[in-house]
Amino acid sequence: MVEAVQDAGVVVTGAGGGIGAALARRFAVEGARVVVNDLDAAKARAVADEIGGIAVPGDASTIVAEARDALGGTVDVYCANAGVASGGTEAAGEQVWELAWDVNVMAHVRAAHELLPAWLERGSGRFVSTVSAAGLLTMIGAAPYSVTKHGAYAFAEWLSLTYRHRGLKVHAICPQGVRTDMLDATGSAGDLVLQPTAIEPEDVANALFAGIEEDRFLILPHPEVAGYYQVRATEPDRWLTNMNHIQQKWEAGR
Repeated sequence: MVEAVQDAGVVVTGAGGGIGAALARRFAVEGARVVVNDLDAAKARAVADEIGGIAVPGDASTIVAEARDALGGTVDVYCANAGVASGGTEAAGEQVWELAWDVNVMAHVRAAHELLPAWLERGSGRFVSTVSAAGLLTMIGAAPYSVTKHGAYAFAEWLSLTYRHRGLKVHAICPQGVRTDMLDATGSAGDLVLQPTAIEPEDVANALFAGIEEDRFLILPHPEVAGYYQVRATEPDRWLTNMNHIQQKWEAGR
């Protein structure tokens, strides 16, 4: 058991399936009291019933107060997991960019705005952001997703550097391919880049809990991402050239 989450009040957004459901299940196994959120009310209730949690369906941007009440007045851990995998180029419609920004970034900002006053007053709280390796690197064929996941990572990083001395713990989870409906929706780009090394949602949950025990900010369920990230930072032209080769391979195969 991970002592830090035993009897903790935990909220997991986008938890009707995939990574969110795996996180909710793992928190429950570890002895936490879990609110399961999802836009799909039936899926949220199914996972909640399975783990003995509480379903609070709805838009992840709007459920903090209801989730807090459901947990008896205190949220100890908030997992900002809900996301949207928006593909397309710079030519994607304004509504595509707006939805990606709203779900992948602003939902995190709104949740933090609601949670931080109480957390800072008591000197403790834990914010878990499901980002993506795309937030550290990028993803071919998915400009809105890549850009907004960079934003999600930047916000998690900002929260950590700003409030860690006041008791806030922040974790940014950055997996590559995970076997979920979202991966299936990435089409041929996902088949080329993500499917070959895809892992199970439970592997992501295991990586998070290892990170919680080690008090690590950056959670890499695919450890090789650290090497890619290092090359991107230190040899950007080499990294961009390599990624462009992947882009060309994808274009040739379509």
